[in-house]
Amino acid sequence: MDRRLVRQSKKLSRLLRHRGPDVGLRMDPAGWVEVDELLGHLQITRGDLEEVVRLNDKQRLQLLGSRIRCCQGHSLDCRAVTREALEASWSRYEGGDSVWHGTRVEVVEAIARDGILAQNRTHVHLAPATDSVVGKRAAVAVLLEVSCARLRERGHEVFTAPNGVILTRHVPAACVVGLRTLSDAARARARVLRRTLGLG
Repeated sequence: MDRRLVRQSKKLSRLLRHRGPDVGLRMDPAGWVEVDELLGHLQITRGDLEEVVRLNDKQRLQLLGSRIRCCQGHSLDCRAVTREALEASWSRYEGGDSVWHGTRVEVVEAIARDGILAQNRTHVHLAPATDSVVGKRAAVAVLLEVSCARLRERGHEVFTAPNGVILTRHVPAACVVGLRTLSDAARARARVLRRTLGLG
């Protein structure tokens, strides 16, 4: 993707995830906006928009006919969008296997205390596999293994967005069942990190 389209992709994601209502975009509770209205804000053509959607590496954008949205990743500040409407637009995740959350070494202690929080987003993002492109940041030091079975036992619903990201509102610490280290700093502290999480 050329630089101009990369800039448009970033601007588009910001608008659809975080700032749409602030700039006057009419957005429904599941995050959909009318393409024609969006094109006016971005000052690009429908062809450029389709190219941005097609080339997005994580398939964050969903374009259906005259409407477009980000599949997931909305901030709580995007007041037009609701958790309930997003969840109704996703599929229930039926997989019984573990899913993964990438994070930094510095936050493991807080996760051991509070679980994985969505912070300022509507949902916690999880990856379906350790090598997944979607659902985790590109550069992370630690991958936390999360048990979907434990999430469900504790009443937490698990969903899949159209681009394959696994989502839930909160991951209690007891649902973290494993840890993989990806950086030298994390490997050096692996024993301490596992003990902090109660993993032995």
